[in-house]
Amino acid sequence: MNTRTALGGFLLALTGAWAIDAFLLQPPSAAGWPWLLRQQTLYLTGVWAIGLMSLIMLLALRPAWLEGPLGGMDKVYRLHKWAGIFAVGASGAHWLAKLSSTPLKALAGTDGRPARDAVLAVMEGSRGLAKDLGEWTIYALLIMLAITLWRRFPYHAWRLAHRAMPVAFLALVLHTLALAPAYYWTGPTGLLLVPLMAGGAVAALLSLAGRVGQRRRVMGRVVSVVSQPGGIVDVTCDLGPQWPGHRAGQFAFVTFDRGEGAHPFTIASAPGATPGRLHFKIKALGDYTRRLADTLTPGQAVAVEGPYGRFEQPQQASAGPQVWVAGGIGITPFLAWLEDRQARAGDGAPVWLHYCVRDAQAEPMVDAVAQRCQALGNVTLQVHDARHRLTAADLAQGAVAAGRVADIWFCGPAGLSASLRRGLRRLGQGGVRWHQEAFDMR
Repeated sequence: MNTRTALGGFLLALTGAWAIDAFLLQPPSAAGWPWLLRQQTLYLTGVWAIGLMSLIMLLALRPAWLEGPLGGMDKVYRLHKWAGIFAVGASGAHWLAKLSSTPLKALAGTDGRPARDAVLAVMEGSRGLAKDLGEWTIYALLIMLAITLWRRFPYHAWRLAHRAMPVAFLALVLHTLALAPAYYWTGPTGLLLVPLMAGGAVAALLSLAGRVGQRRRVMGRVVSVVSQPGGIVDVTCDLGPQWPGHRAGQFAFVTFDRGEGAHPFTIASAPGATPGRLHFKIKALGDYTRRLADTLTPGQAVAVEGPYGRFEQPQQASAGPQVWVAGGIGITPFLAWLEDRQARAGDGAPVWLHYCVRDAQAEPMVDAVAQRCQALGNVTLQVHDARHRLTAADLAQGAVAAGRVADIWFCGPAGLSASLRRGLRRLGQGGVRWHQEAFDMR
């Protein structure tokens, strides 16, 4: 199930529940249509907003059981991100619908304005507070969306602001309970919103208590830290026998500094003979990762949560030939794949690995990748740089052109992925299954 299908199905369920309440169980009163339109727009956008906010709080718990239906924790986070964007959009539309009262009075007058729906009796005295909380929370959400989409905003500052989201959600729960029509809570809308809001509230409290992912978190220590050219830091961690094990291609949330919090890094090593020994290759892509080479020391405590992800190669040789495409540090999961194949004595289908770098002669990992490929007789490596950039035509040849390749596995920049997929469609190879990590947790 992709993100669009999951999000669309969720919104369709919320809209259907609202429609049953609005038009079947509680038919519209004999009011003027402009006022009825405003009222139902206010209700529908409110249902969307609190439903989506509940969803993002539940997804923030990193539920591992959703990896199967959605295709990995990276896809869970992509759904979390887009649900957040739509939630803020719905909140903004809800706020505008509320503000439309004044201009509507000037244009249509007050004749036909429907009476205010009754709310829960126990919340009647909280209406004023709930309105103020809702308004200020919407402002905060709009600011949060702006700095999330503004990629230059520092990650650590964004993370601190993002930690306030559980508080914003709890404020919106109060807003909904105090202002939603009382009949919602005994109809289809309530049947959906009550468990969503209750689950979201529990998730918010767990997040505020720092207990997200606690059951999958293992404490260990840093064994070695090696800086490499190109801003890459090799980090080896020993987690001991309590580590549950992982599969080649998975990732984990790693905490070197509690103040900085957990960051997702792909595990660059395959499951080896030493249980709990994990290897990471971390590229300096931001302020935090640029400081790691200077701040990490052997013996330092580390917390690793996981493993997560479904970026896994088919194990059966019958799966047919495969094409792997790595862009820059996107080679990391493929390093684990190559190591895993070598441990299994080269078992697996033939592979063509395309590795894209800025400068093939200066890239420090090219030699390491080449050595691993040479140790396997069924992996063909082709390195691309500024002198020979990878194109769809490079992919659509040989076994791909002959129709024997059913799967292309990609890990790298989103722009390169989009360009290659467009090119393959133009070349008549759009039927090839494309597997890609959505490794963007912001």
